[in-house]
Amino acid sequence: KKSSFSQHSMRGPKHHIKRLNAPSRLMLSKLGGIYAPRSRAGPHKLRESLPLLIVLRNRLKYALTAKEAMIIVKKRDIKVDGGVRTDIKYPVGFMDIVAIDKSREKFRVMYDSKGRFALQKVTKPTEGSIKLCRVVKMNVAPRKMPFLTLHDGKTIKFPDPRIRPGDTVVFDVETKKMKDWIKFKPGVMAQVTGGSNAGRAGEVMDIEKHPGAFDIVHIKDETGAKFATRAGNVFVVGGSAGKPVVELHKSKGVRLSLIADREAKLARFATGKGKKKSRR
Repeated sequence: KKSSFSQHSMRGPKHHIKRLNAPSRLMLSKLGGIYAPRSRAGPHKLRESLPLLIVLRNRLKYALTAKEAMIIVKKRDIKVDGGVRTDIKYPVGFMDIVAIDKSREKFRVMYDSKGRFALQKVTKPTEGSIKLCRVVKMNVAPRKMPFLTLHDGKTIKFPDPRIRPGDTVVFDVETKKMKDWIKFKPGVMAQVTGGSNAGRAGEVMDIEKHPGAFDIVHIKDETGAKFATRAGNVFVVGGSAGKPVVELHKSKGVRLSLIADREAKLARFATGKGKKKSRR
């Protein structure tokens, strides 16, 4: 008789994902095939990242097939946060900088106002090497060495003792050092990275403390609309309202109502700018 352990246990880590089960943030067509590219284990979580294959083939259109994308990365032409990446399934997440040396282009992974991944082209030279990282936790290593753990897995030794979890660090991907940091407090500009309000941005109005439960943050966007979310979903992007350190998505974190969104789409179609794009 076979043991119940052999019948119900997994034989190893998962390497595949069905297209219907893929995160909606990837914006993949459900008729494009049975399977979808699955991000490998890396600095970002599975449902909070997109593989390099989707960046090169589906978003930037530099490759028509996965094989072409493989050729591009194997030529060591793609860099993520200053490091060469040769795996088409390498996970790219929020605030990561994807650089293409041959075309001299840099793109930052951002969220649009609906919480979907969008590649924002870096146009300012000063922003090409800057990355914002959220402080996830603080620890003390052996020999009493304090260090920070950031949202993308990076660690910083001997940080400013005033930094706390929830604050944002301005990180230089070229020198691999922290340049500045922003305190998480009322009055700063923040973007929501999770929950039903993912992608929205605005000024932090209030932070409700709930010991033993989730802290609630109240945010007001540029149009005056107010919404609330958990503190763990808030990512500080600027020291003051309306002044982000890096350029945000063109929607500026403002989510339109269903009627206003429909009217905007109809206006784009009327001018010929809303031509539907095919998605693989």
